[in-house]
Amino acid sequence: MLRDRRLVALLVAETVSTSGSEMTWLALPWFVLVTTGSPARMGFTVAAGVAGTALFGLPGGALLGRIGARRTMLIADACRTPLVLAVPLLHWAGVLSYPLLLVLVFAEGAFFGPYFAAQRVIVPELLGEDKAVIGRANALLQGATRVTLILGPAVAGVLIGVIGAAPVLVVDAATFAVSFALVGAFLPRLRPVEQDESSGGFFAGLAYIRRDPLLRAWGSMMVVIDASWIVLFAAVPVLVFEEYGRHAAIAGWLIGAFGAGALAGNVVAYKALRRFDSLTWASVLLLVEALPLWLLALPLPAVAVGAGLFTAGVVNGLVNPALHSILTLRPPLAIRGKVMAALTTLSQIGGPLALVAAGPALGAFGARPVFAAVAAVQTAARIGAGTVGLRLRRETAFA
Repeated sequence: MLRDRRLVALLVAETVSTSGSEMTWLALPWFVLVTTGSPARMGFTVAAGVAGTALFGLPGGALLGRIGARRTMLIADACRTPLVLAVPLLHWAGVLSYPLLLVLVFAEGAFFGPYFAAQRVIVPELLGEDKAVIGRANALLQGATRVTLILGPAVAGVLIGVIGAAPVLVVDAATFAVSFALVGAFLPRLRPVEQDESSGGFFAGLAYIRRDPLLRAWGSMMVVIDASWIVLFAAVPVLVFEEYGRHAAIAGWLIGAFGAGALAGNVVAYKALRRFDSLTWASVLLLVEALPLWLLALPLPAVAVGAGLFTAGVVNGLVNPALHSILTLRPPLAIRGKVMAALTTLSQIGGPLALVAAGPALGAFGARPVFAAVAAVQTAARIGAGTVGLRLRRETAFA
C-alpha cells in the first residue's frame, strides 16, 4: 500500500498540515489566555472555529459533489493559508481586535469540513471499494494524524515557551501551503462522481443518514462525542494553568500522550482489520472506549493524567479506522460526498454549544468537573452506538 505514491503524498500532506493544526490547537487557546486572561474568551474562540465547520459542512458537501475531492482539498488549503497567517500579522501590527480574531477563526474553520470530507472520499477513489483495504488506508491516515498529535502539541509547547504563541500560527499557515503543493503535484485529476436522483438536494446527505439505521445511530453519537472531545482538549491548557505551573510544555505532552496512544492503536488496527469484521470490531470497542477518561476527573499528578489520555488514545486508535471505513463505504458512490460532509457537520455541530457552556464552566469550576462531564457523556453515547452496531451485525448474520 505504501508503494502507491498517491497515497504516500496524501499521507505526507495530512501529516504536514495536521502538524500545524495540532500546534495551533494549543497555540491559539494559549494566545487567547495570555492576551486576555479569560478562559471564557478562550472557549468562545475555539467555538468560533467549530461553528464555521458546522455551518459550512453542508454547502461544502454540495461543492464537493460538483467539483470533486482533489479540487475541494486544493481550494480549502489555498484559503486557510492566508486566514491563519492573518492572526499573527494583525496582532503584531496592533490591529487585531477580539471580534476580528473570532471572524478569522470562524472563516478558517469553514474550510475544515469540505477538506475532511474530500480526504475521506478520495481514498476509495484511489484504492477501490474493499472495506479491509479502506480500513487499512484509514489506519495509515489516522496514524499520520496521531503522529502529529504527538509531535504538534509537544513542539508547540516548547516553541510557545521560547518564541511565544503568535509565531507558531505562522508555522501552521506554512503547512497548509505545503499540503496544497503536495496534493496539486501528486494526486491525479479525477472526474467528479456522476450525480443521480438520490444525490440531488442540499440536504440529501442528511436525508440518507436519517434513513440508514447505523449511520443514524453513529451520526447521533458523533454529535455528542466530537463535541466532548473538543471540550476535553480545550480544558487541558486550563488544567495546566490551574494545577501544573502554567508550563505550556506540560500541556503539549499531555495532548501528545493521547496521540501516542492513538498511534499505537492504529498500528494494531492496521494489522487486525485484515482478520476481523469491521462492524463487530468497532461496535465492541465503542462499549469500552470512554472508560479511561474517568481518570481525568480525579485529582491526580500530571503523569497520571497523561497515562489516562494515552490509554484513551489506544482505544480510540483501535476503533476509528474501522468506524471511518464503514462510514465512508456504506453510502452509494453518487451521494458519498454529501453524506461525508453531513457527517462532518454532525461531528462539529455540537461543538460551539458545548464550548460556549464549557468556557464559563472552566472559569467557575475548573477543569476537573468538566473532565467528569466529558467522561459521563462519552460513556452513555458510546454504549448506545455500540449496542446498535452489534444488533445490526447480528441481524445481518442471521438474515
